[in-house]
Amino acid sequence: MSRTDATSYPKITPEVIASHGFKGDEYDRLLGILGREPTFLELGIFSVMWSEHCSYKSSRYWLRQLPTSGPKVIQGPGENAGVVDLGDGDCAVFKMESHNHPSFIEPYQGAATGVGGIMRDVFTMGARPIANLNALRFGDPAHPKTRHLVSGVVAGIGGYGNCVGVPTVGGETNFDPGYNGNILVNAMCVGLARSDKIFYSAAKGVGLSVVYVGSKTGRDGIHGATMASAEFDDKSAEKRPTVQVGDPFTEKLLIEACLELMASDAIIAIQDMGAAGLTSSTSEMADKGGVGIELDLDHVPQRELGMTAY
Repeated sequence: MSRTDATSYPKITPEVIASHGFKGDEYDRLLGILGREPTFLELGIFSVMWSEHCSYKSSRYWLRQLPTSGPKVIQGPGENAGVVDLGDGDCAVFKMESHNHPSFIEPYQGAATGVGGIMRDVFTMGARPIANLNALRFGDPAHPKTRHLVSGVVAGIGGYGNCVGVPTVGGETNFDPGYNGNILVNAMCVGLARSDKIFYSAAKGVGLSVVYVGSKTGRDGIHGATMASAEFDDKSAEKRPTVQVGDPFTEKLLIEACLELMASDAIIAIQDMGAAGLTSSTSEMADKGGVGIELDLDHVPQRELGMTAY
């Protein structure tokens, strides 16, 4: 919900729909779900949630082929991170995620926020992050862009982890001309937790408060999930504003604050704000908990003036 004047938004045209990344019959499916034309804000919400980055619509078939269960698996797919039993009441919480497109457009911030994102996934499960790893793929060393990409990505990974105080303990790097047009930046974080103190994202219960903690919302990162799901072309560099700007010092405070709260009984459920931000975190918590959720977007902490709900 927001009191923002909806008349200031553009009309929904085929061009606007296409710019939001809808493929094939997806917009017709959206009309069938709503029973009417979406508002511009709703179009943005469905755009990010139906993006490849958030829904895994083309890759989930292949991901389902991987083994995800076993006697030591406490949590498989479906939460912020995976959890494996280590014995003696301890467990390892881990997450690996790619930040390929953002790192190709803006190497330092793309790689840095990739590291920041997986650390959030780990500590929102109740674990303290203790180690980062990575697997990187770059193009031909002789390609004119390779040196720039390598230096930016390496600096972004190391800089973010060092600021937060979580070391990078391992990784691998390979070069091949096949990656000239788009690199791969896979970041991984491992944390430790007690098996009886794992936190989940299902917000069960009626009338509970929703608390937003972390950095204020700005204009950077808008359409980040859609950008990360799009094919690249000669104009990809124009998408630099869609890459979020990292803030490792705030994340360090966030880690300590969340772990301190988790030592109490204050938290019912907790969800990392991923690429789709408030959209993904709120809808996922409510859906998993079997409840609805109400937000007044005018109360969202903002670091810029004149931002609309969209």
